[in-house]
Amino acid sequence: MNAGEVIFAPLLPWPVLGGAATFLAVLLGYALWRGQAGWWLRALAAAVVFVALANPSLQRESRDALNDVVLLLVDRTSSQGLSDRTDQTEAAIATARARIAARPGLELKVIELQDDPEDGGTLLMGRLAQALSEVPRDRVAGAILLSDGQVHDAARAPDLPAPMQLLLTGRRGDWDRRLVVKSAPAFAILGEPVRLVLRIEDQGAVPPDAGDTATLNIALDGGEAQAYRVPVGQDVEFPLTLDHGGMNVVQFQLPAAPGELTDSNNSAVVQINGVRDRLRVLLVSGKPHAGGRTWRNLLKSDSAVDLVHFTILRPPDKQDNVPVSELSLIAFPTRELFLDKIDQFDLIIFDRYERRGILPSLYLENVVRYVRDGGAVLVAAGPAFASADSLYRSPLGAILPAAPTSRVIEGGYKPRVTDLGDRHPVTEGLEALSEAGATPDGNPGWGRWFRLIELDARSGETVMSGQDDKPLLVLDRVGEGRVALLGSDHAWLWSRGFEGGGPQAELLRRLAHWMMKEPELEEEALLATAEGQTMTVTRRTLGEGPRELQITGPDGARTVLPMEEVSPGRFRVVWDAPEIGLYRLSQGDQEAVVALGPSAPREFEETIATGDKLAAAVKATRGGVMRLEDGFPDIRLVRQGRVAAGRGWIGLTPRGAYVTRDVTVVSLVPAWLFLLLAGLLSLAAWLREGRR
Repeated sequence: MNAGEVIFAPLLPWPVLGGAATFLAVLLGYALWRGQAGWWLRALAAAVVFVALANPSLQRESRDALNDVVLLLVDRTSSQGLSDRTDQTEAAIATARARIAARPGLELKVIELQDDPEDGGTLLMGRLAQALSEVPRDRVAGAILLSDGQVHDAARAPDLPAPMQLLLTGRRGDWDRRLVVKSAPAFAILGEPVRLVLRIEDQGAVPPDAGDTATLNIALDGGEAQAYRVPVGQDVEFPLTLDHGGMNVVQFQLPAAPGELTDSNNSAVVQINGVRDRLRVLLVSGKPHAGGRTWRNLLKSDSAVDLVHFTILRPPDKQDNVPVSELSLIAFPTRELFLDKIDQFDLIIFDRYERRGILPSLYLENVVRYVRDGGAVLVAAGPAFASADSLYRSPLGAILPAAPTSRVIEGGYKPRVTDLGDRHPVTEGLEALSEAGATPDGNPGWGRWFRLIELDARSGETVMSGQDDKPLLVLDRVGEGRVALLGSDHAWLWSRGFEGGGPQAELLRRLAHWMMKEPELEEEALLATAEGQTMTVTRRTLGEGPRELQITGPDGARTVLPMEEVSPGRFRVVWDAPEIGLYRLSQGDQEAVVALGPSAPREFEETIATGDKLAAAVKATRGGVMRLEDGFPDIRLVRQGRVAAGRGWIGLTPRGAYVTRDVTVVSLVPAWLFLLLAGLLSLAAWLREGRR
């Protein structure tokens, strides 16, 4: 119970008492002006009455003292696992528990901080603010931080009502070498050089024999690494030219230097998406027909396509006596296109083209060479493909996957995706893209075509069929290139909306992009995406049967996982990796690499223990920064506002918090005593004035 305090519980409102006091002061002033002898006795009597109305009372409280709380924030992030920092931290926690327990009235609350899941680093100040919200501020005697001082939210230090003390782990002699990727593009144009800027930095007490240069190993897509000798402490530019589309994974690795604190920041992984600048397409149109503009409109609608369109409007055998000078403004550069610059095209399309002497056999032989060297040719066949003037009967026939039987089938039919086509990326899910979907009898919901060039498929994959399951679309690989043969010239009916139309634009887009080797349309591929430390791996294949994925981790450990078939030709597995880093994946003859986690975790960007980042926040509370390698400091109690740190000691501020159990209020002076005093003083004033 406390000694008590005097309080006032007025019998009348304070404004009324104030008015009464003013009135009495006026009367007393008048009495003094009149020179009445007892004015001061009347003033005392009025004062007694005023005090009585103010009702002075004595208040006593029954209190229970509360322990002051000391917040011990323990940094358990990854950088705290370096060297012997874990041992230092555990020893400091044990010492703090013992010394706080030895002081009556103090209570220790231990709060641990783990790595931020979003690679935000050490968010110690945010955790301290959260802890302060969980403890009454008037009970906080101080906060002790066990950390290496590498805090990434130091600017968010909360308003602490008591001293903040930072006890640093680590050693004064620590040093570290790290690799920094200062700039790297997220995507790059295939065939064009891009520049990556890297820097090797030394931190801490760097030994004299560390050297001014270091070996940097660079590997692309998990291949064999190439070593370069680069200077330390300088920005270094590395030119890189991507040779394939899709994700390219570039890994940089520094060998561990003797005595450095950690090699966790000696590597970095950069993922660059390779894209084509512009796709160059050569479209050769033969005999004009109703769908003659189908390919042109499709390709011109894509801003990433450069289209060269060669249309034969007047065959050599047409004799209409039109002067040659009036047939064309300029001669079409066939030699330049088909001999000199053919390798600059990504795709050549022959739409209803027939042999009429326009393109000599030499030109077509060069097209065959172009395909074998990695080019792509698409033939959209018309009735002439089944005739003696067929392209199949030219040098181009050597690379075509199907031969015409000389029969042209006229009659309505609905194109169908074959069983193999359900697995091929060009045609998989094509029926779902039709507005009508599938009909109740299982037929596609799109419109009919009315012409089919009968083909005898000899190689490749037939992904679509026409009437009586005859081949309609056949795809094949020839050498390093690709060839597609479409056995009909009626795809334009879908674009016109006949009988509901169909996914003509999507089919032709996929077909063109598959031929130009876009990675997302490869029929045999191993694809991987990552989110945090979770990877999703998809195997796309034309084959059947169960699949198993082999994963090789950064440490060389191998894991074999079964893959589930989620759709025809697609197998998938989701796996939570045990650590970040570069993983190599293999399934059958397909291989891929995927990087998990950030290219350089923020927790290892700076590893040398320092109090610089928290110095301002510690100074604002009059606390101190000390190293645990010098021993755990003594703990003292200091008053609010005093210096709370010195050589070998840190201070905590007692708060004196309590909880009130009971309150007792009694009048300080009995009412009869006030009445007696006021009466006696009034009587004395009357007697004094009566003598005069």
